[in-house]
Amino acid sequence: MADPILVGMGDVPVYLLPGKANRHGLIAGATGTGKTVTLQMLAESFSRQGVPCFVADIKGDFSGVSQKGGGNQKVEDRLRELSIEPAYAGNPVIFWDLFGQQGHPIRATVSEMGPLLLSRMLELNDTQEGVLNIAFRIADDEGLLLLDLKDLRAILVEVGDRANELQKVYGNVSPASIGAIQRQLLVLEEQGGDQFFGEPALDLRDFMRTDLSGRGIINVLSADKLMSSPRLYSTFLLWMLAELFETLPEIGDPEKPTMVFFFDEAHLLFTDAPKPLLEKVNQVVRLIRSKGVGVYFITQNPADIPDSVLAQLGNRVQHALRAFTPSEMKGIKAASDSFRANPKFSTEEAITQLGVGWGLVSVLDEKGTPTIVEKTAVRPPFSRLGPATPEERQFIRSGSPVANKYDTVADRESAYEKLKVKAEATAKADADAEAAKIQAREDAAAAKEAERAQRANARRGDSLVESVVKSTMRSAGTSIGRQIVRSILGNLFKR
Repeated sequence: MADPILVGMGDVPVYLLPGKANRHGLIAGATGTGKTVTLQMLAESFSRQGVPCFVADIKGDFSGVSQKGGGNQKVEDRLRELSIEPAYAGNPVIFWDLFGQQGHPIRATVSEMGPLLLSRMLELNDTQEGVLNIAFRIADDEGLLLLDLKDLRAILVEVGDRANELQKVYGNVSPASIGAIQRQLLVLEEQGGDQFFGEPALDLRDFMRTDLSGRGIINVLSADKLMSSPRLYSTFLLWMLAELFETLPEIGDPEKPTMVFFFDEAHLLFTDAPKPLLEKVNQVVRLIRSKGVGVYFITQNPADIPDSVLAQLGNRVQHALRAFTPSEMKGIKAASDSFRANPKFSTEEAITQLGVGWGLVSVLDEKGTPTIVEKTAVRPPFSRLGPATPEERQFIRSGSPVANKYDTVADRESAYEKLKVKAEATAKADADAEAAKIQAREDAAAAKEAERAQRANARRGDSLVESVVKSTMRSAGTSIGRQIVRSILGNLFKR
């Protein structure tokens, strides 16, 4: 049985039970109230239990989880307040980065992403999404691998060229929709999305590692640059969650999670998400716990999370919220109503009065029932608060167990190459056919010219014979005439 994780202490100590950690959780609160510290403490605690974690590092300050703590007066004061002996140490970390700059690149194939998530990433309307579905179906039917964006572009060109032929089987494909998708692909490429699609694709088992001492690896995704493309960020996280759901076996409720995901800026997962996507997220969150995976959302206000998802988050840490507008006051009321009330204080009032590093905490007990909410001084982590230096990052990356696997791009034969060969063969066949037509026309013209020349030569031959005959006849006539004249004259002179 795994040891309980001490979250913090108020009137009573509050422990998170590892056996209930796969029932998901929420860390909420306004900027600067301590969400990142709580996140770092939980990730570190799971790592010490041998549970691998994934954390999206939005601001770049989570990377210090890899380094030994100490030297922070506020941390030391809090540990002393909680009567905890410091055990400063870093944690085993693998750094990842979709753009390959601050960590190992993460890639997925276009086929793995699928048309639903890709449509959201490209912000397509229903008609354009339908065309994208047709493109995926044709690629599947014709054995064309969709690995990267140039493969997707190639299949879209193919679909556009064969629109009339495909219409009877797959439905209408308009050039306008093809053009709109191609334009959105250009936007995605400008945001760096083309670096995400390709091979070697991420093997999620590489997220589920432990080090030689049995501590869970903390996978840190550098997402500070990625946040400039929020659709790419949110769609990537949803894809990863869906891939885990489809890949991992059912194990029920283990004594500790097989893995824990922490999704920062969680509201981006749900902003402007179409209904089918929300249903998919809700389904994955509801069912993935039976695969031993815990999902923890980090956001400013619980109202950022749809009610259907929020209802499934059993372990909650609510940091302070500020209320200056009626809508913010309404959000505080909703947040307080989501806790089991503690008769010792008003939850709604406490949310606005919490100090930095304090939270309202409710976790699941052994029966799976939420505990009453407690005002809690959150325990700080034993790793460094703040970012790792570039040199520290590079040192960790150079000793990473996956360095040789992902740092080099692979580009095997796929839809682009096959369609290029097909297009070249078609172009050659068309060129050969056109050349044959030209040659046939030239041969016909040459034959006509030869025939004309033959007729002309024949006419010239006839004229020559006629001239010779006439000349001969003239010559003969002249000779005969002279003989006749001489004969007559000779006879005259004889007389």
